[in-house]
Amino acid sequence: MIVPTSGTQTLAAALAEETGSPLATPTFERFADGERLAAIPEFTGETATVVASTVADGDWIELLQLQDAVREAGASEVTTVIPYLGYARQDQSFKPGQPVSARAMARAVSTGTDRVVLVNPHETAVREFFSVPVAIVDAAATLAEPLPDLRDPLFLSPDAGAIGIAETVRDAYGSGATDYFEKHRDREDGSVEITPSDASVADRDVVVVDDIIATGSTMSKSVAVLQERGADRVVAACVHPVLASNAVSKLRAAGVERILGTDTVERACSDVSVAPAIAARL
Repeated sequence: MIVPTSGTQTLAAALAEETGSPLATPTFERFADGERLAAIPEFTGETATVVASTVADGDWIELLQLQDAVREAGASEVTTVIPYLGYARQDQSFKPGQPVSARAMARAVSTGTDRVVLVNPHETAVREFFSVPVAIVDAAATLAEPLPDLRDPLFLSPDAGAIGIAETVRDAYGSGATDYFEKHRDREDGSVEITPSDASVADRDVVVVDDIIATGSTMSKSVAVLQERGADRVVAACVHPVLASNAVSKLRAAGVERILGTDTVERACSDVSVAPAIAARL
């Protein structure tokens, strides 16, 4: 049985259809003191797949509660699918006294599951923080599906670390070149410095690709440089469209014609589903 948290209902339904599994209908309550209760009153079966994207702290509570709820209801085997893994960028202690938040979260999740499935975690090394088997799904290729016809396309990542995603999307699209910007983030104040690449973008369609668009600040700076250099259309594509606060406005103001994302985080721009990619690993 596929068991969604409140924020993954669309993806969970697509996964249930893809796998032919029944879809559970959990209930979600919020008490006056702020505490949450995620329950699954009609669970049947011996196996459960809990689907939870952990964008906000409340998502972690629902995830842990549903893991416990399906065990309580008799599930002998639990798989936890985390399409978007929050805190994945806090994979080390950057200053004295700071936690390794990704490790803390992984330890908590591991106590209630037999295996974990992650979709494009920001750092694949976070799999080592879990004490149960972890499968990593690369869903970047799905971003090519909703792309329009592109003129002499350039697939550009905001930094060298994301060039693999840009190459995957390019390969799935079937043509184009790849390149990346140099990016340096100040660990003290969080500011980001973007150094343009030497790639020619004039009169070309450019797809800026990253694993996550969170605040949109880094990508909007990249797009501004592309506009200055005479790029034609600019599309922003990401696996995880977190798009916090005014990220959409930033990107559109910078000159992005279209924002594309998957349903790991369910947003208006979630034009393609990662359900088939996940189903292949269950």
